[in-house]
Amino acid sequence: MSKEKILEDENTPDSMESASPPSLAPADLLRTAADPDLTEDLALALLKRVDLPPEVLEQLAKNAIALKSRKVKIALVSHPYTPRHVSVPLARQFYTFDLMKVALSPSVPADVKVAADDVLISRLKTVTIGERLTLARRASGRVAAALLLDVEKMDGKIMGHKIIDDKIGDGKTIDAKTVARENRVMHTALENPRLTEALVISSVLRPAAGAALVHAVAQHEKWSVRREIRAALLRTEHLSLARALEFSQEIPAPLLQEVLAGSRLPAEIKEQLLRENV
Repeated sequence: MSKEKILEDENTPDSMESASPPSLAPADLLRTAADPDLTEDLALALLKRVDLPPEVLEQLAKNAIALKSRKVKIALVSHPYTPRHVSVPLARQFYTFDLMKVALSPSVPADVKVAADDVLISRLKTVTIGERLTLARRASGRVAAALLLDVEKMDGKIMGHKIIDDKIGDGKTIDAKTVARENRVMHTALENPRLTEALVISSVLRPAAGAALVHAVAQHEKWSVRREIRAALLRTEHLSLARALEFSQEIPAPLLQEVLAGSRLPAEIKEQLLRENV
């Protein structure tokens, strides 16, 4: 199949929507995908066809020349019909922001988005503060939620805005400036428009959730007013007495007793909440 024919078909609305396999000339498409002289432009034009059969996409994934192009790799992983055994291994080779782009693309199948998010989350410890801030602001809700907890994994003991100096694994001491940057990442993640109430609740209830995260959520303009999140915060060990008293007032007594029965709050705080509200 000629370059002109593929480019023509790629720009034809009918071929983009519902052309039948015979009109797509699968044999020609397979030969084109396998062509060792396939250029980046032609590969990208081919990948714009939403009706490509999986076998053509698999063949393209074997074309070493075409896959030297970063753009071709991203387009191949982003194609809705690329087999998972092709797209997921390719995605693992991507840079941080290419992974984010794939995970947010509407054409990418849900399971591939999850796989891209999983790779991103596994790399959080290795990316720079600047990259973490960008991910906190723009990545998926799952990545934002992981960043909420990632700050708590530091060996320094973060208590609100205070820090007790401690040594991390390589013998370095965590300083206040590092903590401030990490807290900025956490606060930015809380503003992520893709972060959901369910993800926030899951984060604050994790054993890894520390005082910094609980305090940030309890004071957040958006999240702190949600009843389910308030109930979740009452189950943590780090909620202040003042916030606990405020949040418990709007929870019916039977539900409050149930919440406090499974709460990690100090016993004296739980007793006071029960006296005030039950």
